[in-house]
Amino acid sequence: MKFIKYFFQFLLTLFCFILFKILGVKLSSKLGGKIFENIGPFFRSTRIIDENIKRALPNISKENLDQIKISMWNNYGRVFAEYIFIKNFRYGNLEKNIEIDGKEILEEIKEKKLQVVFISGHFSNFELMAMSLEKNNIKLATIYRPLNNIFLNIIMEKIRKKYICQNQIKKGIGGLKNLVKYKKQNFSTALMIDQRVSEGILSNLFNKKALTTTIPAQLVKKYNIPIVPVFIERMNDLKFKITINKPIFFSKDISINSITDELNKILEKMIIKKPEHWIWSHNRWK
Repeated sequence: MKFIKYFFQFLLTLFCFILFKILGVKLSSKLGGKIFENIGPFFRSTRIIDENIKRALPNISKENLDQIKISMWNNYGRVFAEYIFIKNFRYGNLEKNIEIDGKEILEEIKEKKLQVVFISGHFSNFELMAMSLEKNNIKLATIYRPLNNIFLNIIMEKIRKKYICQNQIKKGIGGLKNLVKYKKQNFSTALMIDQRVSEGILSNLFNKKALTTTIPAQLVKKYNIPIVPVFIERMNDLKFKITINKPIFFSKDISINSITDELNKILEKMIIKKPEHWIWSHNRWK
């Protein structure tokens, strides 16, 4: 039954991608946003979303809470529609729509041949971050979690490897072996730290424990390399701003738990800055 459901999701996605290609990126992004505004609440628990937002913003008014939910679904739909145009963001007429604040930091990383860990979360069109890092000639390997839908995952992996980042590391034991291989070749690593992971540790996120990945902290401890937080904002419909923050160097005696706690604090600040463009529908505190 699960495979049948996944197959029909795959067919629907293919249909949407073909339609979006015909309509063009501007209309498709708007259409995707409106579609998700209307159908999103039927597929995710509104109660969980409300509780998540109130955990981060306890004094929020109902009006602002409702606006965050609408904007979140709209952004979610836009990201879905924009997948088919990733090539245009990398090589085509949408290149100019991505502004990078902190290019000098990337230049320093390249000049000094630094190995760093780029961390971020699922904000705005998050796929554009790794794409922009690699496009700026950063030696990069990204860690990703495969989609549950095996049919859709094939498409997404092809898009990611061809247009986002060539070196993709699948989460898991096999992925860890690849991660070590890339580290030996002086590659930097990029990953999202806002997903709930069963192999993580309980770390504070908005004053409640959430299972959080320790991969960045482990890399810091093992290779003595800095963390570089990256944040992406959707400034308007198809214009984005990527902010590259200064590298954070941790002392050698700091624990993995303490590093992970510090990174969650950074994530909190990113979420508060643009709460309407973070994915609140996941139960991070389950």
